[in-house]
Amino acid sequence: GQDITAINDSQAELSRLANDLQLVIEAANAPIFGIDTNGFVNEWNRKAAAITGFSREEVMGKDLVRRFITPEYQDSVGEVLHKALQGEETANFEFPLYTKDGERVEVLLNATTRRSATGAIVGVVGVGQNITELKRGQAELTRVANDLQLLIETANAPIFGINAEGRVNEWNR
Repeated sequence: GQDITAINDSQAELSRLANDLQLVIEAANAPIFGIDTNGFVNEWNRKAAAITGFSREEVMGKDLVRRFITPEYQDSVGEVLHKALQGEETANFEFPLYTKDGERVEVLLNATTRRSATGAIVGVVGVGQNITELKRGQAELTRVANDLQLLIETANAPIFGINAEGRVNEWNR
């Protein structure tokens, strides 16, 4: 007989590596999802569940775009995922996602092509970032800046500003 110890050891190592990668995905501090070539969810980590309120069991095997993406973004998200299924990956794509409770969550997504051991495309892995608070902060900064500009322009007194060189750089009406 042939000694297959090396083959068994190699298979055991591959299995251990696959398990380690699964643990990393599950424990990641970023929402991670996967879809197959038909767009059905086949990966959904704890952070994706925490952000959306949908458990892994609720989303597995469901059409990601049609079931979990807001109608006005279904085409654009579908296009990003379709491109990834053709091997064209997308980074930093922003879109809103609605949670189980109807809350809007802003997500920044990287869509990466998932391939088999032979190189065949078998799906897409999406790694996201919840940027809801960042977007709220940006909107608040814009609002405050606009309010201050309006205050300066409509003040019933002269208001001016100078820069570090002593030159006037702001003057109200």
